[in-house]
Amino acid sequence: MHKVGFFRSIQLKFIIIYILLLILAVQLIGTFFTGQLSKNLEESFKDNVSSRMELLSYNLERVYNREQTETEEGMSPEAEVQDIVNELSTDDLTNVIVVNSQSRIIGTNNNLVEINQRITRDIIQQVLFFDMTKEDDFINENGEYVYVRVDPILDNENNVVGAIYLESSLEGVYKQLDEINKIFLQGALLAVAISAIIGVLVARSITKPIKEMRRQAQAMAKGDFTQKVNVYGKDEIGQLSEAFNDLNSRLRHSYATIEEERFKLSSVLSNMSDGVIATDQEGSITLINEAAGILLGKNPDDLIGDDLLDVLQLDEKLVDISELRENSSMIIDFSDDHQPFLIRTNFSTVKDDQDAINGFITVLNDVTEDEKVEQERRDFVSNVSHELRTPLTTMKSYLEALADGAWEDKEIAPKFLEVTQNETDRMIRMVNDLLQLSRMDAEEYQLHKEETDFIDYFHQIIDRFEMNLPETTTIKRELPNKNYQVWIDKDKMTQVLDNIISNAIKYSPEGGKIVLRVENKRHYLLISVQDEGMGIPYDRLEKIFDRFYRADRARTRKLGGTGLGLAITKELVEAHHGRIWAKSREGHGTTIYFTLPLIKRKRRDVR
Repeated sequence: MHKVGFFRSIQLKFIIIYILLLILAVQLIGTFFTGQLSKNLEESFKDNVSSRMELLSYNLERVYNREQTETEEGMSPEAEVQDIVNELSTDDLTNVIVVNSQSRIIGTNNNLVEINQRITRDIIQQVLFFDMTKEDDFINENGEYVYVRVDPILDNENNVVGAIYLESSLEGVYKQLDEINKIFLQGALLAVAISAIIGVLVARSITKPIKEMRRQAQAMAKGDFTQKVNVYGKDEIGQLSEAFNDLNSRLRHSYATIEEERFKLSSVLSNMSDGVIATDQEGSITLINEAAGILLGKNPDDLIGDDLLDVLQLDEKLVDISELRENSSMIIDFSDDHQPFLIRTNFSTVKDDQDAINGFITVLNDVTEDEKVEQERRDFVSNVSHELRTPLTTMKSYLEALADGAWEDKEIAPKFLEVTQNETDRMIRMVNDLLQLSRMDAEEYQLHKEETDFIDYFHQIIDRFEMNLPETTTIKRELPNKNYQVWIDKDKMTQVLDNIISNAIKYSPEGGKIVLRVENKRHYLLISVQDEGMGIPYDRLEKIFDRFYRADRARTRKLGGTGLGLAITKELVEAHHGRIWAKSREGHGTTIYFTLPLIKRKRRDVR
């Protein structure tokens, strides 16, 4: 957040508003005061002029009401009128003119005006003709405001016998008014200055807690809830400060709770083996955990904002994400030419308090192994059914033939019984192998291991096979002349070697050679059995250790195999903490490899 300058602060706004209100009040008061003062001064001035005009009219009417030839001191009326005008003339009465009914001047205090001169001013003519008092204001040639008043002179019979024209300067009134306005303006400026200082203090007292709350709000926005706002009073701002501190405490508690829940959620999402993807209502990804990124083979951060249907490759199956139903599930095939890969997706919707959908949650699970196990289970059931059906069908056919009378035939009956017995033995071997595999899967069998010199033990196994070896097959031993101690169950390891060597003998052609090797690989022994048989195609090589798998079904069945020997062998080797695999080329034979860990020197010393 940027810092607010003084010229944009609320403190300056308070000061400006305060001063503007004060100036407005002073302006209104000054306007009213000046108007009333001007009015009162003008009325006082006019009253003064009016009283002088009344006195002048009274004296002049006395002159006109006497005989024209009579005077108090033997003076003519014109001289007496002039004396009266001179006596009443003052500096503010700038021009006083007395005219008779013929509009001739009979007295004046203006040296520029001649006696007996006829005057034709409209205002004087109106008074003489209409017997009425007239007033007027104008600006003279000197630029001064002048007040003009004209009163009629009446005789005893109320006939107009003349008029009094009076001019009086208003400059004194306006100068007095200007002086008063200057004094008022100086007082107003002083009041504004003092008020501005007071306004600054008042504004600071008001805005100081607001500034503190602003700083605290900025700190809260950054996650700092440790500071408190000072409370300076119990007024509205003080109550606001207390409410702000209370809000700070609540937010701190809520923020801590949210952070704790967020950390828990993040920890849960990070440590989940299942992938989780959250989207908005449009299907754009807003959250994705690491497990989902691993399952999809992409960086989770790069998928934020992408469309869920595109990421899950559902754009061809679903036109719009709104087609996803609540708690719907589907399996998406991400397999390629080299490896199967299946992901189960479970969709659920996120709804607001109005029950409107505002997002989706998608949970991803790798079900490749589950589907593989399920398929193996189905294949196992199918294979067991097929393997049992063949001998059972054979036995049924021969037994029906015997029941139909073949038992009386001394040549055929023994052959039929021999076949039936062979098929029975074969089923017994199959059932025994299945029981052994079942016990291995359930880990119900125990290995009785003992320290054994493997080279000497291996020679004994080979010697046993050589006693019953077909004449057309030879065994070549490539065994080191050393002692290698291993920790094995001799009975189970004998079964392993019997299965591997028996298969090599079965699939060896006439004149074939079987090579048996043992190599020391420092921490373990590498045992291999190589034949010169027909070999196994590359794409089937890894399947020979699967249950009921046969590279050549017809020949294996003819040789009496159950298809479980190598599966049992693999289980037994792994139970000895070894590993087994095969290499082969079609037409060039097959080699079976397996490893056994050597006993360390320290371990033998302890024993």
